[in-house]
Amino acid sequence: MRDQSIWARKAALGAGLLACSILVFATAAQSNQEAATAGKGASAGKTQTQTSSSTRTSKVHHAYVKAELTSTQKRYYGLIWGVEILGVKLVSSGLMLRFSYRVLDANKAKVLNDKKATPLLIDQKSGAELEVPTLEKVGQLRQSPPPENGHEYWMVFSNKGEVVKPGSRVDIVIGNFRAKGLIVR
Repeated sequence: MRDQSIWARKAALGAGLLACSILVFATAAQSNQEAATAGKGASAGKTQTQTSSSTRTSKVHHAYVKAELTSTQKRYYGLIWGVEILGVKLVSSGLMLRFSYRVLDANKAKVLNDKKATPLLIDQKSGAELEVPTLEKVGQLRQSPPPENGHEYWMVFSNKGEVVKPGSRVDIVIGNFRAKGLIVR
């Protein structure tokens, strides 16, 4: 009788483990499928709501993708330069690159908005140096008002000849400011 009780417990435990593993794998597969679907169907800057069998979650897709920086790099840019780097993204069918950042400390971030400093985007692989284009009636394609805490700013670099591709690593240089190894999206 005791052997049957132990066997019954082991069978129940095994069945429970099997059920849990099936549930975990099914949930992981569903998450991967939802992520792939969201990546294909989401348009930039819009909210997409997805429904699963048990919960409802809302995901916001922005026009930029945050730079893949380490926590040390994020702290460095925040403490030394007063900015959170949001990323570098190809725009205008790949003919331009948009560098976006959020100001955390306006006093430290002044160098990024300095009209006298010439911003450069340097492709690490080819060494190509891309500049912010200046249009006759518009001026430089960058924001240069005094920075304000919490505001997002951008500048656009010319990618004539499409030297920089998605996945490329680039450096941003503006005066003394250096952001190294940003991945282009």
